[in-house]
Amino acid sequence: MFNSLSDRLTATFKNLRGKGRLTEADVDATVREIRRALLDADVAVPVVREFTGQVRERALGAEVSGALNPSQQIVKIVNEELVEILGGETRRIRLAKTGPTIIMLAGLQGAGKTTLAGKLSKWLKGQGHSPILVAADLQRPNAVTQLQVVGQRAGVPVFAPHPGATSELEHPAGDPVAVARAGVEEARQKLHDVVIVDTAGRLGVDADMMEQARQIRRAIVPNEVLFVIDAMIGQDAVNTAMAFDEGVNFTGIVLSKLDGDARGGAALSVASVTGKPVMFASTGEGLDDFELFHPDRMASRILDMGDVLTLIEQAEKSWDKDEAARMAKKFADQEDFTLDDFLAQMQQIRNMGSMKKMLMMMPGAQNIRQQLEQFDEREIDRVEAIVRSMTPHERLAPKIINGSRRARIAKGSGVHVSEVNGLLERFAQAQKMMKKMAQGGGMPGMPGMGPGGGARKGAKNAPKKKARSGNPAKAAQELRDAEARRASAAKALPTGAAFGQQGGDFDPSQLNLPKGFDKFLGGK
Repeated sequence: MFNSLSDRLTATFKNLRGKGRLTEADVDATVREIRRALLDADVAVPVVREFTGQVRERALGAEVSGALNPSQQIVKIVNEELVEILGGETRRIRLAKTGPTIIMLAGLQGAGKTTLAGKLSKWLKGQGHSPILVAADLQRPNAVTQLQVVGQRAGVPVFAPHPGATSELEHPAGDPVAVARAGVEEARQKLHDVVIVDTAGRLGVDADMMEQARQIRRAIVPNEVLFVIDAMIGQDAVNTAMAFDEGVNFTGIVLSKLDGDARGGAALSVASVTGKPVMFASTGEGLDDFELFHPDRMASRILDMGDVLTLIEQAEKSWDKDEAARMAKKFADQEDFTLDDFLAQMQQIRNMGSMKKMLMMMPGAQNIRQQLEQFDEREIDRVEAIVRSMTPHERLAPKIINGSRRARIAKGSGVHVSEVNGLLERFAQAQKMMKKMAQGGGMPGMPGMGPGGGARKGAKNAPKKKARSGNPAKAAQELRDAEARRASAAKALPTGAAFGQQGGDFDPSQLNLPKGFDKFLGGK
């Protein structure tokens, strides 16, 4: 979502590199470009004015003038100010001390409240809680059915005593306030520690919808009121947020559709204008595409510094610890890295989610964004199909895979033989590297990384062979001298000495060899 803003800011900072001292004109030019980038991203004008004012004030102060690298100091200031307008610090759900924690969702129709209810419930379930969903949206056609489907996919129970409206012309049956109150009571009886109430939305802010939301809030007294807002609606996000804040006094913000291609101004505006923190972000259509919102990490993503912490958390959450321990033991025992191990590692990576999203969290990913956008996620499926088309023995010993076997594997996996060849070549290189590292030799071919890297150096320091003279007579004489040296060296070697000992008699018992081994040395 922030690709355009990130590109503009990164290009602005590039103009500052290499400058030992920044003049007031440099700072003004930089602030001007930042202002344009934020306005182009649909950030609210008051937020842009306050942000650029803070950046300019700090950039012209002693903070930058005394820095060893002024350009990096400017980036640091912009990063800190971005974190500030995004909320400053990570805000988590305040759990109730007694009874269930009640969470009420509010927002416009189409913002993604119902889907987000399922995502939030699954996320809370993963945190060790026992949530229940309450279907209090009786106005939108089939909203109750949708919540039941989402709850089933998330593995969370849904309290839905009334089916709600099934068409635009049908008057909703049931009272949303009574349903919300009964849902909280149901949670107490069934010992659920979190209640998520899905309320109705509208296509615009109207008095009836806001009054209904107020009544539900008064009836259930929620611990958290989360305002769900579509991150793609641009400048209108501020007006909508202000209206909901005045109407229901929400305690936190959830940004939905953060994976869209809009300019993302809503995310940078709402928290600053309302003074309420962004707590969660929805980053995709799947139930797992949901994350706690960290202002500092989001600022790092915008400035193309990456988000390695989120990447590590995703790896820790999805990585199989038993499989990791097995691989670590295999690595320590210097066992061969097989195609079965390769397949297991690929499945671990698949469990982490989209490869494209993970790579975009790496620092400097904006520079290769075009290549990442062209990355085909199905490549992993093709590689897995190739490996699964092999027999267990072929996975264990890939060297036995000849031409006919490669043709069979290609046919079984639906790919060309060239793709099978390419995979086997890459695997052979990876296997060689793993073996080298397991032996403590470091990375093969890398200088200063163990024996593998020192081979070229040793060859370079070896004594050079003396070139033969261009004079035919002199060259012939050099050849005769070399033959004479070889002949004299051959005469100097002892005859009949297998291990360089003088004389023809040799007693294998002197070497303390195993019993019966002397027959291999000509012993009797």
